[in-house]
Amino acid sequence: MKLQITHQTRYDYQPAVETAQHMAYLQPVSTAYQQLSSHFLTVSPTPSQMTQAVDVFGNPRCFFSLQTPHTVLDVVARSVVSTVNRALPASSVSWEQTRELFRYRSDGHFHSANEFVFASPFVPREPEFIAYARPSFTPGADVLAVARDLMHRIHDDFRYESQSTQINTPARVALAQRKGVCQDFAHIMIACLRGMGVAARYVSGYLLTEPAPGTVKLTGSDASHAWVAVYASDLPPGQRWCDFDPTNNRCGWHSPGADYVTLASGRDFSDVSPIRGVIHGGSSHTLSVGVTVQALAEDTAQLYQPMPSLQQQTQSQSQN
Repeated sequence: MKLQITHQTRYDYQPAVETAQHMAYLQPVSTAYQQLSSHFLTVSPTPSQMTQAVDVFGNPRCFFSLQTPHTVLDVVARSVVSTVNRALPASSVSWEQTRELFRYRSDGHFHSANEFVFASPFVPREPEFIAYARPSFTPGADVLAVARDLMHRIHDDFRYESQSTQINTPARVALAQRKGVCQDFAHIMIACLRGMGVAARYVSGYLLTEPAPGTVKLTGSDASHAWVAVYASDLPPGQRWCDFDPTNNRCGWHSPGADYVTLASGRDFSDVSPIRGVIHGGSSHTLSVGVTVQALAEDTAQLYQPMPSLQQQTQSQSQN
């Protein structure tokens, strides 16, 4: 499936921001199952500096600096990607074997998935998560079956309700109230898995805005979305992360479906928030975000051609 993504973020400041530095995670990753055809980033006002790098988790990110006073910051990311649908594979590794894989040993070797077993800023290790997780962790069950059961339970037990939580709402609060948004459900599922010794990471991305004829529109499809990836050690190298979306009760290999776009992955939301930064001035602000993901015909010409450098990608854009 070929998908066109437009993600617009606008900040209105009062009074003006004097200087600012921002980090953006707005470029979809390229993998064996998701190919980035083009990416174009527009920032207004024009940054004085703009550079691109890859973070420790392999995500592309863009840093930009604004050194002139401004009352509006407008950031628009446009991308075209091709995705494929791959069913969840079978795994024969039990969750107990997975837990032992990550158990500390003085003579052990570092495992690349180790960092996704420990607590992180938005995913604490607390007894409430372990208690909720236990019914899914039946003795000898394979790790992906356990994750699927946990996903089903979160989908059934929790209610998706916009505005019921904030970005900084602790996961234990969402667990207690049994409602929240996709970010909350992802953090809860990750906390449950890690509490039982299973490696799990946070995935940010998008959903197709308008579903195919005869299918149901997915929850969270008009904004950034979040789900969970779980590590299965017996799958082929480079293919060991499997994705689970408790918001929509969907799972798959490297994404929950071809109508999903993977943006970035990390320990939790704090690693991959779409835009974060430090500003001088602007004591109050209003934020507005719009996301649209559209399906394109396979032979459709790319609307957004890749540019030679990020500096050339930067241009001023007026608000319509």
